[in-house]
Amino acid sequence: MGSSTSRWLALAALCFAELLVMVDNSIVNVALPTLARDLNAGISGLQWIVDAYTLVFAGLLLTGGYLGDRFGHRRMLLAGIGGFAVVSVLAAASGGLGQLVAARGGLGVFAALVFPATLAIITAIFTKSSERAAAVGIWAATSGISVAVGPVFGGWLLEHFSWPSVFWVNVPMAVVAAAGVLLAVPATQPVSVSRFDAMGLALSIAGLGLLTYSVIEGPHFGWTDIRTIAGLVVAAAVLALFARRELSIADPILDIRLFANRYFATAAAMISVAFFALFGFIFLITQYFQAVKGYGPLEAGVRTLPFAIVMAVFSPIAMILSHRFGPRFVAVTGALSLSGGFALVELATPDSSYWLLIIEAMTLMAVGLAFISGPCTQMIMDALSPEQAGAGSAVNDTTRELGGTLGVAVLGSVLTSVYATTVGDRLTGLGVSAGSVHTAQDSVMAGVEVARRAPEAVSAKLEDVVQQVFVDGLHSAVWVAVAVTAAAAAAAVGLLRGAPRGRDQDTSAVAENASAGPSIGLR
Repeated sequence: MGSSTSRWLALAALCFAELLVMVDNSIVNVALPTLARDLNAGISGLQWIVDAYTLVFAGLLLTGGYLGDRFGHRRMLLAGIGGFAVVSVLAAASGGLGQLVAARGGLGVFAALVFPATLAIITAIFTKSSERAAAVGIWAATSGISVAVGPVFGGWLLEHFSWPSVFWVNVPMAVVAAAGVLLAVPATQPVSVSRFDAMGLALSIAGLGLLTYSVIEGPHFGWTDIRTIAGLVVAAAVLALFARRELSIADPILDIRLFANRYFATAAAMISVAFFALFGFIFLITQYFQAVKGYGPLEAGVRTLPFAIVMAVFSPIAMILSHRFGPRFVAVTGALSLSGGFALVELATPDSSYWLLIIEAMTLMAVGLAFISGPCTQMIMDALSPEQAGAGSAVNDTTRELGGTLGVAVLGSVLTSVYATTVGDRLTGLGVSAGSVHTAQDSVMAGVEVARRAPEAVSAKLEDVVQQVFVDGLHSAVWVAVAVTAAAAAAAVGLLRGAPRGRDQDTSAVAENASAGPSIGLR
């Protein structure tokens, strides 16, 4: 691209397009209690409202990268923005849980065209390694910040409008994003691509979809129920078939051989773990703020804002430290920071102070996400030749969305398992009717409503029980996050040993290294 100014203007436009689709990962989280009441949705229904988007998004990102390579990334970017606006109108008009979940899946389809195109274009227009590292760092920071500010944006909308507003707002945002791309982003030329692997795509979507379904519905069927066990086994078998196919054909949709490079594979896994933690935490904490602390939607959203601020401050610092000390040191520090932040949440009670506990936990998590996201994204992209940019950025993006999908599914299901069983036993023991107990088991907000409708003499006691049981479930879910992030830190210590700090080289030099194969692409 021509001048330095025009490149940075293009980056701004691309980051706004990225913001459009990434905000939708979390903007609905603060609306979950409202949706639980208005659409009569239980915890599994709320998980599907979140995960229908992220699951389809993740499942089609590789396809989005392929289509960008074949037809031009700018063209696919504009098509994705347009489709996103149209489906947002359908989501806003949803009259029931099933319609909303379907519309969220439709939004994921078009988000999968937008997201890989943004990173592929960035790597194409920033040819100097130093500029490209800065641009990728800004892109990665935008991804994390947008997920964190989603609850704030959603909270403000819910404070002034009804829940469909969180989807209506996508329409003017899409208009601005499309205008920015048309004015500032140069047209990209399609590249020669291989035949599309439709069977591989079908296997990947089937495997990931069944895995997510089995995890989300596990608490309701029972973890030892044949439907849960069979679902998990069949999902593993389908994903194994997918991997076997991708290794055996000449033109795979996902070049699994890239993962033979331990730096590439570890960086992708670290990003997946980071977003597993981020999405899972936001899903849990927005419910804690509203159901336990009693905050309104805007109050709850604003209280997640420090996460975005800390992320914005530490993202460039992470890139500087990665260049100075190497990505291994930064990524390991990030995973330990995430683990420490979740460990602090174990101290939370219904009466915990936001300023003396919760904000400290969020700060540690935000630092951890910043320290993993930018440096690991740069490692992934440095392993690829320019011709692999679309598929490579899609792999990078897929790790984010897949990690986030599993974060909501796994942590939400652990919470559900503890909450639904315990609140049922506790309320039954207090003489609450079977019908009210069943209602309370659907979600914590339903439990709070049951308590508030009870006679005044017992209402406060029942509400305390519901809130304490939710916090117990929160603690159980958070222990999973502590274990996952701590294990990631331990693994990265060994697997990222010798990882390069990066050099000020141009794209042609990177391409020369990458063309030698994925096993030496990060030399």
